[in-house]
Amino acid sequence: MALPVHERLRLWRHDALQQHQYQTAVYVGDTVLSMTDDPNDAFWLAQAYFNTGHYARARQLLMRQDLAKSPSCRYLAALSLIRLAKWDEALAVVGDAGTAPPGADRRDGPPATDGGVALEASMAYLRGLIYNNQNNFDRAKECFKDALRIDVKCYEAYDQLIANTLMTPMEEWEFLSSLRFDATSADGDLVKLLYTTKLNKYHNMNRFFEAENQLQAKYNLHKNGDLMLSRAELLFVQCRFKQCFQLCEQILAKDKFKFSAMPLYLACLHELEQKNKLFLLAHDMAENHPDEPVTWLTVGVYYLAAQNPAEARRYFSKASIMDPHFGPAWIGFAHTFAVEGEHEQAISAYSTAARFFQGAHLPPLFLGMQHLQLHNFTLAEEYLESSYAICKTDPLLLNEMGVVLYHKNHLDRALDFFFEALKVAEELDSDTKAWVPIKVNLGHAFRQLRRWPEAVANFEEVLRVAKHEPEVYSAVGLVNLQMGRTAEAVLNFQEALSLAPNDPVSWDLLKRALEENVSATTLEVAQL
Repeated sequence: MALPVHERLRLWRHDALQQHQYQTAVYVGDTVLSMTDDPNDAFWLAQAYFNTGHYARARQLLMRQDLAKSPSCRYLAALSLIRLAKWDEALAVVGDAGTAPPGADRRDGPPATDGGVALEASMAYLRGLIYNNQNNFDRAKECFKDALRIDVKCYEAYDQLIANTLMTPMEEWEFLSSLRFDATSADGDLVKLLYTTKLNKYHNMNRFFEAENQLQAKYNLHKNGDLMLSRAELLFVQCRFKQCFQLCEQILAKDKFKFSAMPLYLACLHELEQKNKLFLLAHDMAENHPDEPVTWLTVGVYYLAAQNPAEARRYFSKASIMDPHFGPAWIGFAHTFAVEGEHEQAISAYSTAARFFQGAHLPPLFLGMQHLQLHNFTLAEEYLESSYAICKTDPLLLNEMGVVLYHKNHLDRALDFFFEALKVAEELDSDTKAWVPIKVNLGHAFRQLRRWPEAVANFEEVLRVAKHEPEVYSAVGLVNLQMGRTAEAVLNFQEALSLAPNDPVSWDLLKRALEENVSATTLEVAQL
């Protein structure tokens, strides 16, 4: 028996949608709806409108009185309004967390059992997306968390929480531990392991290793791009920039369109001073992907590496306009002012980043560093303590807190932070680049405390791994000068000046050491 004509047209419409022939789907879908006036046919026609970018038309069709009762129709209508950036209207459709229509929020209900994502979770995710674009970050965070409480498979919500750093590292781990992965059928363990690898790498590093090992051994994910990217993030945290760079190159060789890896790759290129690679990459991205915010981030990083901060700022600004929640662009924008010594503008830009990314410890850390350069030690300490409240395991942060205390002449407390920074760097298995400045500062603190042998020991340890540091030779010379070893001090200052001939401090100290050495020699001769 032949199918009725409207059923045959429905099959035609579905085939057209699956084959991305959307104009056909719109034409046939409108014909079917005219025949049946069925709400399901209206929904599928709205899907075709949405896929052709006609969001207002999709929303108009979906908000008909008889369709508004359907959660699926409300979801698609709200998504259409979000694409139109009509945030208030979209929120009215999905309802806020307290006034959502019945069935729109089911925090304690069961997740989808068919392997999909519960629609209630997706609705909560949309609610969070709306609040996030309204810069209401606290409510956005709670909505994203609600989405995951309803169904942990709502990865979009999880990605928003992690990518926008809406939680501190400790909060991330606590929230992950509270989720009901056992309710996602047999895949709960896999989902939990995958989510674990995406968390902040400054906290619970051993848990990351455990998750990575299980994913590789049990699920054969050795070559998975996201898992490789998580490993690269850890290498960056460890200041292992060369290894991180090599891993990023492997990721992009496998998938050159994996733009989520680009900010990390660009940071490595900048750290390693790979200006030629940055130049070629910037040209390639600008030519082939002009609509991607990361393209203009790439151009900005190139100009920053080329010591043209004004031009870099223009492109960082362009990237942040294209995506107002693109963290690397905001940080890069602020860095351009810091490089130029424009501290007030840098402070303003870092403050904006701190407001947008409330769970990130870097914006308040950079704010503290700017105030430190302005000798506003009280403000610097306040911002660094704010950063410390978010993350207690960043060696750079602990070092900067020690520096502030050093300048405030709280030398014993400064030593505590320098030692803690070294301990954390060791626990992170960091590259020498992470602990060298800490050892230098530790040496200066010992010098101020007149603990000469310990000061010299730290400076000499630095010189064993970083032999071309003129300021360290100068520091050793100063200690020797203060200990009365004028001959050794002269040699140290001469070594410093061979590396930095125009350093006025080393010249002044060398002159002083020579004068004292002559006086000491004259006294010895007189005594003979």
